[in-house]
Amino acid sequence: MTNKTIPTEQIGSIPRPIELIEAYHLFEKGEFSKDKLDKIALDATICTIKALEETGSPCVSDGEQRKFTNFASYCLHGADNVSPDGVETKFSDGHTRCFIPRLISAPFRYQHSADEFLDLSLKHSKLPVKQAVTSPSMLSLLYPPEGLADYPLNKFLQDVISEHVGEVKRCLDKGAYKVQIDFTEGRLSLKLDPSGGLLKSFIELINKGLAHFDEKDLSRIGIHTCPGSDLDSTHSADIDYKYLLPTLFEIDVGNFYIAMAAEESPRKTLRMIKQLIKPHHRIFIGVVDPINPAIESPELVRDRVLEAAEFIPVEQLGSCDDCGFSPFCDDLTTSREIAFKKIRSRVLGTKMAEKILFG
Repeated sequence: MTNKTIPTEQIGSIPRPIELIEAYHLFEKGEFSKDKLDKIALDATICTIKALEETGSPCVSDGEQRKFTNFASYCLHGADNVSPDGVETKFSDGHTRCFIPRLISAPFRYQHSADEFLDLSLKHSKLPVKQAVTSPSMLSLLYPPEGLADYPLNKFLQDVISEHVGEVKRCLDKGAYKVQIDFTEGRLSLKLDPSGGLLKSFIELINKGLAHFDEKDLSRIGIHTCPGSDLDSTHSADIDYKYLLPTLFEIDVGNFYIAMAAEESPRKTLRMIKQLIKPHHRIFIGVVDPINPAIESPELVRDRVLEAAEFIPVEQLGSCDDCGFSPFCDDLTTSREIAFKKIRSRVLGTKMAEKILFG
């Protein structure tokens, strides 16, 4: 890897406009048509892409405006063989969220695929477009603990991998600049199973999917890890990175997006990353905290990038947000205005660091 720039990328969601959130709630109650909902979501997507362009960001995304439920289960929106009483996760402020529903009958099939969102983004921006996708490990949690008599677990997991691989391949083939696999459940898994067995099973499943891609494809695929982000709280920030990162780096991707801005001991974590990275890796360090209402200054972002460069070769370094700004569609704790200001600071601060590091 040789270049004279430090790439900077958005992780995922941008807070949805109130109009879109209200329209989706009415749609769920049967009081709003799908056509009207889609029109509002289209307008929100175009507005989001243009606002990201105005921040100076070198790449854009749709801000997950049309992931009507959340970042994890968008592919099941409208499915008639799932129940909403699925996997619930407790956050640090005491509230819970259901990441993924519960499968009640075979087969597992995507109702929506991320390349549908990519198609629209590519039409409305000339900049490189990044696309986030849910992970096969997250989708594996759909399967009920008691099993399904006519649908063995192995067959279900085969279907999960098939759908996931097809989604990622379509995104790459259609021209996605990067495809990011969201893996918030990685750090969380160590809270559920401190032995690390669940984490290892998750990563084995992700690698089964990645085995279908060649080296060139893998250079455009990344994995994102964070301690969660919802209603200004996290689900696993109390889990030390030292228990996650050595196993995380066994994932066969070219890009790692690692939440860092909100970490208490970033230098300790950066020192660990230094020992784990391989020459073909690009490490995107989180320099903006989406759940902190304070807007980072470009100078603070610059300093965070420069600190990361003490441990990560600059030609392998990138910057990002710690997480999406609104992974669940109804989260209004962070405004769109604040989100875009934070992104602008990330872009400007990264450029400032780049000038220092490259002259």
